[in-house]
Amino acid sequence: MSETLKELPPREVMAKVEAALYAAGRPLTVDEIAHVAGTASERKATAVAREIARTVNGTMQAVEVVEYPGPKFAMQLKAQYTQTARKFATRPLLSKAALRTLSFIAFFQPITSAELVQRRGSTTYQHLKELEEVGFIAEERQGRSKVYRTTVRFAEYFGLSTDLTTMKRQLEGRTLSLR
Repeated sequence: MSETLKELPPREVMAKVEAALYAAGRPLTVDEIAHVAGTASERKATAVAREIARTVNGTMQAVEVVEYPGPKFAMQLKAQYTQTARKFATRPLLSKAALRTLSFIAFFQPITSAELVQRRGSTTYQHLKELEEVGFIAEERQGRSKVYRTTVRFAEYFGLSTDLTTMKRQLEGRTLSLR
């Protein structure tokens, strides 16, 4: 059964559309907004988007929701804050190499540091340090070896299950990307 505006509380509909506008990084058409809102009515979808625009534009200082012809709606940074945001937006949370190491840990966990070095090379030790600092992995001692696993924080950040079997299924055919 598909969700419709009548089935979802209005706050949940607003939250879903707001999330879509935030994540899209581009203007969304009314059809796309209607799909997210669970309705076939372009009128209702437009009303929801305009209500979000009123709320965001009335409360946020650096972010705005703009209505473009079509109509299309986009959540974006106000022009005067672009330089400030650019300073922070260009530095990813993790390097691509550390992200690759993280994907090996996630898929092959539990995995020893020796296995990781064999698969990824000696730079893995720096990656492990980075990954521990952001809280995506945890280590435990097994004899003389260290064994690595992902954390609940990792699963939540990437929208994955904490159950290993389910997580591995989710990871197959999916590329991790940092928000």
